[in-house]
Amino acid sequence: MWHAFIFFLSIQVHLIRAVCKPRGELVLENLALRQQVSALSLGRHKPKFHDADRAFWVALRRSWSGWANRLVIVKPETVVDWQRRRFRRFWTRISKQRGRPGRPRIDAEIRELIGQMVRENHWGTPRIFSELKKLGFTASETTVSRYVQRLRRPNPDPDLVRRWIAFLRNHRGAIASMDPPCQQPR
Repeated sequence: MWHAFIFFLSIQVHLIRAVCKPRGELVLENLALRQQVSALSLGRHKPKFHDADRAFWVALRRSWSGWANRLVIVKPETVVDWQRRRFRRFWTRISKQRGRPGRPRIDAEIRELIGQMVRENHWGTPRIFSELKKLGFTASETTVSRYVQRLRRPNPDPDLVRRWIAFLRNHRGAIASMDPPCQQPR
């Protein structure tokens, strides 16, 4: 929303400069000073800028080279910081909308159906993919292949894993010394 607002503001500034070329600088300076007076007229010791004020200065910065010379109530670096923060917020919001990175997971119903087909029929990926397509489900063949491979991978025996980990823990000092770097004979 603010991106469009800043874009239209900068277009208006460009139009003012194009229409009043000799007086363009004067008109822009007048706009900048009036905006600062309106921010100061709220009667506060420290002027409070609203989003529209920040958008005005960001648009003015993008379209007028003399903007920094007319800025009195804040430093020009502050306006640059506003633009950077807005840019960061924009991309943060965009990246958080997606949730998890990568391709979205397929529905649990399709995953269960793939598992059922693998267990009951021992079909391969192309057959499962075509059966899912016949049933009206949409999933790529690559995705189906990944789930089929996961389901066919044997689960290791937990007893075997525990024994192997115990062996490694008990012999960790000797294992490191048993594997010296190999050297080729000359």
